[in-house]
Amino acid sequence: MAAIHDTLPTPPAQIGVAVSGGSDSLALLIGLSKAFRERDVKIFVATVNHGLRPEAADEAEAVAKFCNDLGHPHTVLHWDTPRHEGNIQGQARAARFDLLSKWALENKISLVALGHTADDQAETVLMRLRREAGVSGLAGIPERRVHGGVEFFRPVLKMRREELRDVLHGERVGWIDDPSNDNDMFERVRTRKALAVLEDLGVSPLAFSTVAHNLTQARKALEWYSFLEAREVLSARFGAVIISRRAFRVLPAEISHRLLTSSIQWLTGEVYVPRRRAMTQARDVVKQGGSHTVAGCRLLAKGDRAWVFREHNALCTSEVAPGQEWDTRWLVYGGDSACLSVRALGPNGVRQCPDWRALDCPREVLESTPGVWNGDELVAAPQAGFENGWKVTLTRSEEALYTSFLTH
Repeated sequence: MAAIHDTLPTPPAQIGVAVSGGSDSLALLIGLSKAFRERDVKIFVATVNHGLRPEAADEAEAVAKFCNDLGHPHTVLHWDTPRHEGNIQGQARAARFDLLSKWALENKISLVALGHTADDQAETVLMRLRREAGVSGLAGIPERRVHGGVEFFRPVLKMRREELRDVLHGERVGWIDDPSNDNDMFERVRTRKALAVLEDLGVSPLAFSTVAHNLTQARKALEWYSFLEAREVLSARFGAVIISRRAFRVLPAEISHRLLTSSIQWLTGEVYVPRRRAMTQARDVVKQGGSHTVAGCRLLAKGDRAWVFREHNALCTSEVAPGQEWDTRWLVYGGDSACLSVRALGPNGVRQCPDWRALDCPREVLESTPGVWNGDELVAAPQAGFENGWKVTLTRSEEALYTSFLTH
């Protein structure tokens, strides 16, 4: 498996590997073990038990035994946080990255290997094509990404699944087949079957993988251009993003789209953004004027500026104690916090701030900023000019708004 040497010529002293027991991750573990057998590299293995199938515990135990035979420490990570209605596979994927990054940091592991293959890449590109994705979406699965302060990399992303199974056959190692891989209720399974039809027509998964690689290069160029334009077009005040409408109007559509989606990501902390059709409507509002809501954010465009800020309705049930993070990005601290809470300022709170009109900020923006409350009585609203001994800070800096274009 020369791919591992090519993607990781100078490995760190400790590497993590996510192994489910399926063919891809087991073959990856064997390849890493062989690649670094004669080098001073310690391999740690983690298996995530999502708790979605009763067989998962036995499968994790089988992986643990296999790792013990190879001499690698193994840990089972359990997904025990509440699940929500909707896309359970998407929630599981997000939880998997959270669990793996936390495990890696606890073990001083800076790099975690994942077993995604060219087949996974082809499935991802085809699913995103169905959703009419743009350049970034069709660039597919990145070879490397950072999550929670840990770098994840995919050394076998250009290899076919059958190649990895050939490795396992050669080592006389069996693997676990997840029954959900044959369940047509999942989009990825239906896409996999469609790819088999396309391959019969001469369009192989490797073709999709090559397209994704080509578009990755295009995406990097667009990200650099977007970064430069963001410095000229965007600014941040009151926890909101301000867009210079005059400069925004003359940008190429792809660049203006990226500036707007990254602004929403900075506000919400979400990795994924709405589909392009919804963002096209939002972009038109910035250019033409008016108000619009999208992805828990609101756009308000008038005069020379468009404000992008958190929608008040998305925050009205969010409440924490002072000193705790509110809306995943605000910290409010200061006076005696006994019996007090932090929640959105809202219309009622703005009315209790006598000097807010002097701030050159729309009332709607201030309504989405944090206030310190004692029941229905407003104690402080630092962003609205009513400090009363309290301070507020953002955990995502304005600089992060700009650098995000280079880290997607």
